[in-house]
Amino acid sequence: MLKTDLFTYKYIPAKTALSGNAAGGEKVLVVFHGLGDSLNGFTWMPQQLRLDGLSYLLVNAPEDYYGGYSWFPFTGGGADMGAAVEGIHRSRKRIKGLLAELLEQGVKPADIILFGFSQGCLMALDAGLRSEVVLGGICGVSGWLAFQEEYPAALSPAALKEAFLVTHGIRDPLLPFAQSERQMAFLKASGVNLDFKAYDKDHTILPEELGEIRNWLVERMAAKG
Repeated sequence: MLKTDLFTYKYIPAKTALSGNAAGGEKVLVVFHGLGDSLNGFTWMPQQLRLDGLSYLLVNAPEDYYGGYSWFPFTGGGADMGAAVEGIHRSRKRIKGLLAELLEQGVKPADIILFGFSQGCLMALDAGLRSEVVLGGICGVSGWLAFQEEYPAALSPAALKEAFLVTHGIRDPLLPFAQSERQMAFLKASGVNLDFKAYDKDHTILPEELGEIRNWLVERMAAKG
């Protein structure tokens, strides 16, 4: 039974143990929602992904936002980070604390996989690229990279050993596809093991995209830490 004292959360344990997983071990997908949403927006994931041996830790972002929550103040555009900087730093600190909590509860770094949508994608990327330990994987949907000017210097040694999957819609009206494509190409050129997938969609998650994510998760869960 995993928990966190840093976030409002919902823990959904795996219904079936993963064959070959170490006794007492647990693979967990930590889910970061998008702007104005909440953890309730992703309670469908376990049923849709249908992955044996994978638990879920859904968390609410720390800041209130019109009945939902945000990871940092909305600035009106992915490229304009001005008002969001301090919010990202605050959320980064909390997520780092969350990862430390999971490690203290006995979860191995390689058994922790991060998933984020939109703002949550940004935070998942930020956490993975700066992690002090090698995580099991980082998956982001319809997001972007914060503080690109700080990379590749800000890349942790662990980040270069992690696997990343980022997907984005070519018709996204909120976060331009071209920006995300350029940023992910930059990370790949910087040595990050990142797979970037484009979809004919707007700011959402498609069934076929979810299938791609599921396949990636299966690979990550089978990988040896």
